[in-house]
Amino acid sequence: MSTLTTSRRAASGHGSKNGRAPKNGKSARAIAQRDDSTACSAKTNGKPGLFTVFAQKTAYLAGKPVAFMLATATIVVWAITGPLFGYSDTWQLVINTGTTIVTFLMVFLIQNSQNRDSLAFQVKLDELIIKLHGAGNEIAGAEDLCDEDLEALHETYRKRAQNAHNTLEKRRGDRA
Repeated sequence: MSTLTTSRRAASGHGSKNGRAPKNGKSARAIAQRDDSTACSAKTNGKPGLFTVFAQKTAYLAGKPVAFMLATATIVVWAITGPLFGYSDTWQLVINTGTTIVTFLMVFLIQNSQNRDSLAFQVKLDELIIKLHGAGNEIAGAEDLCDEDLEALHETYRKRAQNAHNTLEKRRGDRA
């Protein structure tokens, strides 16, 4: 079982006696370490891996205005050198190859960053759902469902939302 699944189950109360989330104030990391001896933070002494650090720093720097200015300056320098190289095929190949390589590598860094952000967002939403009294804790781990189950859950909640909307409209009509 993955660390994420283990920590989500621990946080959502799956497997606990009363089905409620623990109220001991421990972080998700502490829960993950306690519940799964193969937790990433236990293996690496709480330090992220080399790729994670590289991806985060690169994504951070790529989002800065100076990165945009550097890319713009590169294009301007390339354009200015056009007449110098007679707008040759090699001159065009340099910019095409360079931008293709940078784009190819950035896709993976952006995807890594997006995956981490999405996962962190899901964990935070799970925590809010679990902590809200009266909320359906069964949806806290909805992102782990197969497509068919997720579609069925979506349809269920769409119907519930429509029913709530109809009830509100009816109440507004009764007041008028």
